[in-house]
Amino acid sequence: MEYETVQGTSVPKIGLGTWQTAGQETYGAVRTALAAGYRHIDTAQAYGNERYVGNAIHDADVDREDVFLTTKVRPDRFRPGRLKRSVANSIRKLDTTYVDLLLLHWPNPLADLRETMEAMADLVERGDVRHVGVSNFSKKRLMKAQRVSPEPIFTNQVKFHPFKPQRELLRYCQDSDVLLTAYSPLGTGGVLDDDLLRRIGARYDKTPAQVALRWATQHQNVVAIPKSTSQDHIEQNIDIFDFKLDREELDRIARPDPVKNGLAFAKGTIGI
Repeated sequence: MEYETVQGTSVPKIGLGTWQTAGQETYGAVRTALAAGYRHIDTAQAYGNERYVGNAIHDADVDREDVFLTTKVRPDRFRPGRLKRSVANSIRKLDTTYVDLLLLHWPNPLADLRETMEAMADLVERGDVRHVGVSNFSKKRLMKAQRVSPEPIFTNQVKFHPFKPQRELLRYCQDSDVLLTAYSPLGTGGVLDDDLLRRIGARYDKTPAQVALRWATQHQNVVAIPKSTSQDHIEQNIDIFDFKLDREELDRIARPDPVKNGLAFAKGTIGI
């Protein structure tokens, strides 16, 4: 496993996303991932599966301190009092005493961002949360969050894959010592039948999905959280650190494509 270090904290380069999984399916995926060597798990209040994530971590033969655990606050819970109550509930469901990273799931223009970030900072001071961040924020919104937050913004979790390389946002994160957490790094399956990724993968005896994940994780300040419930895919997704793409391959793989990205969006990535 490789790690990315920002703001003095190291985060596993590959984590398990749990969007659109529920119940025992979530439990099984997290147990499988932890057994395969994952130490980075991502969930959210909106996913409705925090309890199963927590049960899986509790039952695994892995120390809680070794797992980097992220959850996200629903946008309708950004007011300080409701945010703090909702996070306390999340922590109970996750069967832990703290979360490593707490994110605002989506921007909420109706909420006072300064008050929201101050409430999150209070949770850091109390020890309930170790780092705070945002998700689905544009560069402009990220900069505003940085200005009003008493705590450093640790990450912006956004869609990031070969057809949506987010170059401007990535450069800003790299310059600002902010982590970019890549969700949908496989383009909601869009990379799986890509001819270029298939040809490059043949050179390294890797699948198109593994090439796409290696492309993402070779970027500075980037970690990726592919979602899967299949044992084979979970194991394949972490088996990417025994090869390295060259500079030409990295450049060729990044192909902004509104059509392919739009297809991924239509398949449901809006809910992440």
